[in-house]
Amino acid sequence: MTAEGRTRPAILVVEDEAPLATMLRYNLEKQGYRVAVAGDGEQALAMIAEEPPDLVVLDWMLPLVSGLEVCRRIRRGPATRDVGVLILTARGEEGDKVRGLDTGADDYLTKPFSLDELMARIRALLRRARAELGAEELAFADLRVDLARHRVTRGGRRVQLGPTEFRLLVFLMRSPGRVYSREELLNGVWGRDIHVEPRTVDVHIRRLRRELNAGNRPDLIRTVRAAGYALDTEAA
Repeated sequence: MTAEGRTRPAILVVEDEAPLATMLRYNLEKQGYRVAVAGDGEQALAMIAEEPPDLVVLDWMLPLVSGLEVCRRIRRGPATRDVGVLILTARGEEGDKVRGLDTGADDYLTKPFSLDELMARIRALLRRARAELGAEELAFADLRVDLARHRVTRGGRRVQLGPTEFRLLVFLMRSPGRVYSREELLNGVWGRDIHVEPRTVDVHIRRLRRELNAGNRPDLIRTVRAAGYALDTEAA
């Protein structure tokens, strides 16, 4: 592969409906992305292990291994935990969306979908993944965030975060003590050009809390009723 080819974002489409997979591949390649396609969850996991993509567009209902299980394994793998995951599925109930996000997905879009909206969400996910590559470190209380290496530690212990939780933590750490509304967090972390339900913020805050507070450490995220969230040493 040429150097130019390697600089183009790589997207893996995991979709067992061949016509839809072909349509997605065609339109993504038109946008300049490198695109690979897997028709089942087992093939997807093998391809991801061989060469982790920048983003996985993942159907839920897949042969052999479900999309949710693929997402879980991506998040558990040291070499793949930072890979972006967008679940694209016909399962549109709120409970399904929460379950998908809780599993580790960064975004969730239901079928039938607008191609323009899908492309906008993909651009936003890839843009955010590249936004924090500067050699900078943030610190608050016993938290340390190495932006260059995408590494978080608390009290010297490594904290494993998914891409969205990492961006959410960085956003909060840039203004400790400030209370952000859900809308402000949506705009700052997900982007103004993407429609995401406010409930999504609560899901990712809950996941961030769980990882930061492992080992019974004091809670650093303060919930302000009817207002939002803040990073605060007086959260507990």
